[in-house]
Amino acid sequence: MIITYFGKQFFKIGQGDMTIAFNPVSKASKTGVSTHFGADIALVTTNHPDYNGVEQLSHGDREPFCVTGPGDYEIKEIFIKGLASGGVIDGKKYINTIYSLAIDGINIVFLGALSDPEFTKEAGEAIDSVDILFVPVGDKGLLDAKSSAKLVSSIEPKIIIPMDYDSASLKAFLKEMGEEGAEVVDKLTLKRKDLEGKEGEIIVLSAI
Repeated sequence: MIITYFGKQFFKIGQGDMTIAFNPVSKASKTGVSTHFGADIALVTTNHPDYNGVEQLSHGDREPFCVTGPGDYEIKEIFIKGLASGGVIDGKKYINTIYSLAIDGINIVFLGALSDPEFTKEAGEAIDSVDILFVPVGDKGLLDAKSSAKLVSSIEPKIIIPMDYDSASLKAFLKEMGEEGAEVVDKLTLKRKDLEGKEGEIIVLSAI
């Protein structure tokens, strides 16, 4: 799989002919993040312009299947579990959905705009054997560096990908994790065998 980062929490995962997008930034967002491509599946954790821009994921005849909340889904032989949680953005409460799915045998958990470092019982039971964890480290209502680090330690993923960060919050998170020298890459290419022996490795994707 190939993972590409566009900013905020907007990621693209490509696996063969399949393209999955997470939290696309909408045209109404004030972030300045803008990109447009065709996706097969769109996962939206939070109904906020920074994360719900599914209109950016249509191209030609390609229209994404959109998952926008808790529940169990199966799309193109990919099983997705959405787990309800809470998020606070600019002082306003939102419903946030944590997504758990497997792509090519790699277990992925995407935390979205999560503000509460304490999982519900259902989420705690569902999140197990995580290979790649996408975690917000931007503060401003979402998890701050210390809360993110605490949550990551409780999940024990093989690879950690920070998101929704600025330089200050990323630096604080890496310091909390004792990983100031974490690798920074433009995109991440992974196969199942690449995960062998990894324990809590942080990989920082720079936005393109």
